[in-house]
Amino acid sequence: MNKIIKFKDLTYKYTDNDESSTALNSISKEINQGEFVVIIGHNGSGKSTLAKLLNALLLPTSGDVYIMGNNTKNSQLLWEIRETAGMVFQNPDNQIVATVVEEDVAFGPENLGIESNEIKIRVEEALNTVGMLEFRNKAPHMLSGGQKQRVAIAGVIAMRPSCIIFDEPTAMLDPAGRKEVMDTIRKLNKDENITIIHITHFMEEAVDADRIIVMEEGQVILEGLPREVFSKVKALKSIGLDVPQVTELAHELIEAGVNLPEDILTVDEMVMHLCQLN
Repeated sequence: MNKIIKFKDLTYKYTDNDESSTALNSISKEINQGEFVVIIGHNGSGKSTLAKLLNALLLPTSGDVYIMGNNTKNSQLLWEIRETAGMVFQNPDNQIVATVVEEDVAFGPENLGIESNEIKIRVEEALNTVGMLEFRNKAPHMLSGGQKQRVAIAGVIAMRPSCIIFDEPTAMLDPAGRKEVMDTIRKLNKDENITIIHITHFMEEAVDADRIIVMEEGQVILEGLPREVFSKVKALKSIGLDVPQVTELAHELIEAGVNLPEDILTVDEMVMHLCQLN
């Protein structure tokens, strides 16, 4: 498979008043084209620092990050790197710059020097992809949180990235807004074959991932399929992380002597297995 992202011996240290703290400590990973990777870890584990390094908002203290083979340390490739790997932040208000939705979505392509007729096509396609075409002439500040985040995503899509990095994009949203955004992310991955790197602290958002990476103190401590990772309930709880509610319920039932698999991820699976018990 084609590797869209590779980082090798990646270390990042924050320096404050001549004192440094290590946010990432010599980690190495590869991410394939079309993959849906979820990164979890509590605050301070290094996951958001990693996101900024993948988008070249930060540069490694040591080690290297390659986006489609381009090293993020090469300043001449900065726009090419960010065109390949777009980023959506936690607060959409920090990413929306225009007073009309379609103008905001056009902002990125305009800065890439895209021809105006092509920009119009990209804006329409991007808004249609995120289900916001009917709001093209609206003011962003009149939209709900979930709608604003979808506009921010459309702005990245219009730049035609191969990969989108989402840094806790649902953290400030209510359940309805979170569902809107997660439906959009899944659609981008499955229908558009866009590589997704999704950083979240909502465990239910990781259930559909191709791979979960668990971070702790700047290191990758666990990695695998959602069923593999979330079946390790005690290990995750020992570092202060939760598991999907239905997985935790299954774990508690197993502890109580109920014969259930340890890798249940959804309510439907739970109902099926409970119905099979005599």
